[in-house]
Amino acid sequence: MNTLKQQTEEKIAAGRQANPDFMKGVDAAIQNAKEFEQGANALKIGQQAIEFELPNQEGKAVALKDLIAKGPVVVTFYRGDWCPYCNLQLRALQAKLEELEALGATLVAISPQVPDGSLTKSEISEMTFTVLSDQNAKVASQYGVAWEVPEFLLNHMRVDRNLDLAKINNGNGSVLPIPATFIIGTDGIIAWNYVNVDYRTRSEPEEIIEALKKLI
Repeated sequence: MNTLKQQTEEKIAAGRQANPDFMKGVDAAIQNAKEFEQGANALKIGQQAIEFELPNQEGKAVALKDLIAKGPVVVTFYRGDWCPYCNLQLRALQAKLEELEALGATLVAISPQVPDGSLTKSEISEMTFTVLSDQNAKVASQYGVAWEVPEFLLNHMRVDRNLDLAKINNGNGSVLPIPATFIIGTDGIIAWNYVNVDYRTRSEPEEIIEALKKLI
């Protein structure tokens, strides 16, 4: 099976071939975000994780403090089940879930998407890790990984993909999380992180596993 990086690179290459002008626009938007250091304020290794309590896809509240009482927690922020790169990442994590859990870790995926019928019917709902709803990306903002999406990309979502993010997220339709992953130890301290404003790149599950082994 190809690595997550290989899968995302193949998707990027296919996108460049199918719609080169759009992908050039994405490159420019990402470069601009990097120049303004979006994501530079993300929680760093050694810092205290911020407590959160969010609803899962059944609407049941899940608190970080309860999760870290059981072992380390892998928190990954994703944009939504409509994002093909997110689906690649979460499928890759699902494939490694047994290894993560064997190391005593709990995997939690967080997006602004509301826990309604659309989420429960999505591919992500079939995965066996915890999925939480962070309406208006409030927790993402606290973790320093909320991003005001450029109008160029918002217009693409509205026009080309017929996505109404305000409806999907039942709130803010222009702020999404930077795809980021944090490992939080049982002491509540950030032990490892991966933050990249380029939503087309993600942390490899193997990197997460290796970081967990070192933490243990």
